[in-house]
Amino acid sequence: MKFQDILSEKSLWIFGYGSLVWKPDFKYKRSKVGYIQGYKRRFWHGDNFHRGNDEKPGRVVTLVEDDDACTWGVAYEVTGSQIEESMKYLNVREAVLGGYVTKVVEFVPRGESQPRHRALVYIATADAANYLGRAGHRDIAAQIAVCKGKSGHNIEYLLRLAQFMRQQCPEVEDRHLFSIEACTLHLVPYLLGFK
Repeated sequence: MKFQDILSEKSLWIFGYGSLVWKPDFKYKRSKVGYIQGYKRRFWHGDNFHRGNDEKPGRVVTLVEDDDACTWGVAYEVTGSQIEESMKYLNVREAVLGGYVTKVVEFVPRGESQPRHRALVYIATADAANYLGRAGHRDIAAQIAVCKGKSGHNIEYLLRLAQFMRQQCPEVEDRHLFSIEACTLHLVPYLLGFK
C-alpha cells in the first residue's frame, strides 16, 4: 500500500504488537484488542535509539511469518486528519528510527460478532540494518537486561509488553515473550549485586 493510497482512505486501522500496545503516541478514534494470523512475535530486532544505542542495541519485537501462528495486540482506527498525522509520526518512529517496513494484514478483533479490518502493520525483516535475528532466550534476556535508549530501559519495554498480554489477553500463552521475561527477571538480582 502506497503512502498516497493510505492518505486517500476515510479510515485506517494500524495494528500494534510491541510498544504501540501501551504507547501509541498519536490521536485515534478508537482501539480494539485482537490478533492477526500468519505471524509470530519475536525479539529479533535491534534498537539503537529507543531501547538501546550503537554500542549496546536493545532487543525489540518484530513479526516472523508462520502460517500456524497468531499475534495479539491492539489496532487503532484513525480517521480524517488523524491518518496523515499518525502516518507521519509512525514513519519516523517505526521506519526511519526503527527500520520497519509496512504490510497490510487482516485484523481480527476479540469477540465473534466483531467485523474484521484491513490494518497496516510495521514489520522488521531480515533485510533491515538493525535486524539481529534468532538467539536463545537467555542470550536475548541478557541483552535486554543491560540496554537503555532514549525512551528508557529495554527491560521496561519487555515488562510492559508482558503486562499488556497478561491484562488484556490472559487466555493467550505467548511462550517466547514470557520465557524471555522469566530469564530477564532471573538476571536482575545478579545485575544489581543482590546475589
